[in-house]
Amino acid sequence: MVQNISDPHVRSKVQILLDDTRTQNKTDYHETAIKKHLKTHELRETFIYHIFESILAILALLATSPLLLIIALAILINDGFPIFFRQRRLGLNGKPFRIFKFRTMHKDAEALLKKDLLLYEKYIRNDYKLLAEEDPRVTKVGKFLRRWSLDELPQFINVIRGEMHLVGPRPIVQDEIERYGEDAGTFLSVKPGITGLWQVVGRSDIGYPDRKYLDLLYIEHRSFWLDLTLFFKSFWKVLTRDGAY
Repeated sequence: MVQNISDPHVRSKVQILLDDTRTQNKTDYHETAIKKHLKTHELRETFIYHIFESILAILALLATSPLLLIIALAILINDGFPIFFRQRRLGLNGKPFRIFKFRTMHKDAEALLKKDLLLYEKYIRNDYKLLAEEDPRVTKVGKFLRRWSLDELPQFINVIRGEMHLVGPRPIVQDEIERYGEDAGTFLSVKPGITGLWQVVGRSDIGYPDRKYLDLLYIEHRSFWLDLTLFFKSFWKVLTRDGAY
């Protein structure tokens, strides 16, 4: 699967990361990939694991509560209500849920984008994304939040609700599932996560089909050590703003 990634730099980073976590996860040396996947999947979908993740998510929300309040006030002053943006995404087994994010766009976002036909065409060609600096939909506060990935913080609520994991593939919208083709069932066999392999390796700098291969690689190789590695590497990615749109 690694060899399917078109970007050699990304391919190298993924291979090093997977090799490092295999070395750390010595107890898994004599397990087949299928057994390891089933074992990890069964653990992660238990009630006990959900409680564990929920406790971590609650602690994260409490620790960042002063920051959350400041962000909410900034959004309110800059562009009024609503403070949160909720979008329909696909969860475990394709079950839809509403993802929580701080609102970073104007309320008439789509109308603003479609006013500029050339920019709208670029948006479509670029896997439905634009740099915040050129995106007319993004508010002043929203640009700052996206630069530091602060708009993602409310997703801890989705973890508490049991809709997401802390680490996993990024949740996608319905229109994106066709990008996964015959691998759609595999992709939907796990809960999405706040962070994961795609975010750590490159985030928005990586489009399809490489994003698909990264998601599938994570599902194939996921383990406690891989999740722990990706979770802590995510902080560095946020600090360096690497791949943030």
